[in-house]
Amino acid sequence: MFIFVVTIKKKENTPMEIKSPNQVIESVLAAGTKKVRLTSGGNNCKMIISTMLAGAYIALGGILSVIIGYGFPEITANNPGMQKILSGTMFPIGLILVVVLGAELFTGNNAVLIPGYMRKDYNFISVIKNWCIVYFGNFAGAVIFTYFMVYLCGLTASGPYHDAIIKIAETKVSMPWHVVFLKGIGANWCVCAAVWLAISGHSLTDKMAGCWLPVMAFVALGYEHCIANMFFIPAGMLEGANISVTEAICNNLIPSTLGNIAGGSLLVGWIHAYLHLKK
Repeated sequence: MFIFVVTIKKKENTPMEIKSPNQVIESVLAAGTKKVRLTSGGNNCKMIISTMLAGAYIALGGILSVIIGYGFPEITANNPGMQKILSGTMFPIGLILVVVLGAELFTGNNAVLIPGYMRKDYNFISVIKNWCIVYFGNFAGAVIFTYFMVYLCGLTASGPYHDAIIKIAETKVSMPWHVVFLKGIGANWCVCAAVWLAISGHSLTDKMAGCWLPVMAFVALGYEHCIANMFFIPAGMLEGANISVTEAICNNLIPSTLGNIAGGSLLVGWIHAYLHLKK
């Protein structure tokens, strides 16, 4: 009598390791080259649509952060940190959509295009051209979303959101220029670090977590993100904030944009390329 014993070995589902810093740089190099080619192509229709989507996604995160962050005044009145946590928890949906769905975001490109430029894959003019096209596309997408999907929908027409969005907008244009600039550095340091973390991941969960944590931090800390402000300030102005277009541009968008460029390109793009990019 023969007895056959069959041993079944269970296959282990070992989670895939995240990319190393060197592998992330290689992925960034490929992404930067693709972005520059898309900008330099004769037909920029796809690029423009992608930039407008990114602006709309960030505006979506902005209005969600207002609705949830300021929607519980009985809880947050005596707990100001709670309002910051609630807003910070909601806002990252914008960057998650940008990264996962492949939209073109100015602040992310501030870092992504730097390693390729350092390796001389493309010149500085190509970088500036990309940044300019993406910046104004983001602005168009954010403003269009704000007008049609926030203002005309009445999302901030009543309290507590009406007063909240006006206060947010007026506060953003009343800070000293150097403060906005420094807060801009902090914001894009966090945002581009989030992009780096998302690139290092493989699964949707990895990418969402990578985007969520640093972005939540910059919102909770009150840093200034120029694309987000393309939602917050126009939304406040539509609701009656005492802000002129000149004030919006000169007092906030210019210093926050310059700060974002410095934070993303130097503190993330340049530093990580210097540390991990092969000659």
